[in-house]
Amino acid sequence: MRILLTGGAGFIGSHTAVALANAGFEPVLFDNFSNADPDVIGPICELAKQSVPLCHGDIRDAKTVENVLRTYECEAVIHFAGLKAVGESVAKPLDYYDNNVNGTISLLEGMKAAGVKTLIFSSSSTVYGDPDQLPLTEASPLKPATNPYGRTKMMVEEILSDVTKSDDAFCAVCLRYFNPIGAHPSGLIGENPNGIPNNLLPYVARVASGQLASLKVFGNDYPTPDGTGVRDYIHVVDLAEGHVKALQWALGKTGWTAVNLGCGRGYSVLEVIRAFEKASGRAVPFTFAPRRDGDIAENYADATLAKTLFGWEAQLGIDEMCRDAWHFECQRQKD
Repeated sequence: MRILLTGGAGFIGSHTAVALANAGFEPVLFDNFSNADPDVIGPICELAKQSVPLCHGDIRDAKTVENVLRTYECEAVIHFAGLKAVGESVAKPLDYYDNNVNGTISLLEGMKAAGVKTLIFSSSSTVYGDPDQLPLTEASPLKPATNPYGRTKMMVEEILSDVTKSDDAFCAVCLRYFNPIGAHPSGLIGENPNGIPNNLLPYVARVASGQLASLKVFGNDYPTPDGTGVRDYIHVVDLAEGHVKALQWALGKTGWTAVNLGCGRGYSVLEVIRAFEKASGRAVPFTFAPRRDGDIAENYADATLAKTLFGWEAQLGIDEMCRDAWHFECQRQKD
């Protein structure tokens, strides 16, 4: 069974492609390479132990989406393609609404034209906004998002809900995941953004390796044990496996479902820095900076539903996340 992965050359998409191949699926990757490198296809094929097609295209082009789905006879879509930096979304909201919302509408139009009725969507815990109570369950209230990035995720969830109501053969699973970090243990693929990283761990890795001088920790006055933001970090390999389990569950089903993917506990920014220093044996210099617009103090998941529905739960902790991210950074430096 062939599965189209939009944003398939990116961080989570590449790991999910490998996990799908290892589970007996045939992934087909679709990416515009705005934040990914087409050279990742070699390592993906090596880890997948099969040839994996990589198509250059944009989800905002419905006809191209349709053509790729038809050409490869794909039976489902896992939708990763989207801009994802909270701070950037505050500065460039129109880019985020265009890419994430308009892009998803075009993708759905292409799927409709090709007769593809199963979609796994890369949603986010940001749909819960600034939580009143933790851990977050799927029954937690969905509050107004604190940034445009989060609002695009909420809008797409609502669009998918409406689509399933209008088409009783359509299945949409919204995976609300928390903060993916780490890399494949082989060191062949990992988070390798273009330019200066927006996300915490690749930035920490580049500080540890000496490419960047120091890390800015945004906010040390949050109501958390050490004053820095607390997040539920999840190993990208665990997250990729969650997508495989979600797809296996969704095939043959209809309707709309939202499911959390997280570890179920939070780590502060300072805890992540200390864990990375331990894994790398390198110091990670940092300075404190004011809070960023759109950030919240703390969130972490209750992932019970994922275990109940899919038989999935996270297996790897913060030490493995940092170990594998550092291994990838060292391999990247060699290349």
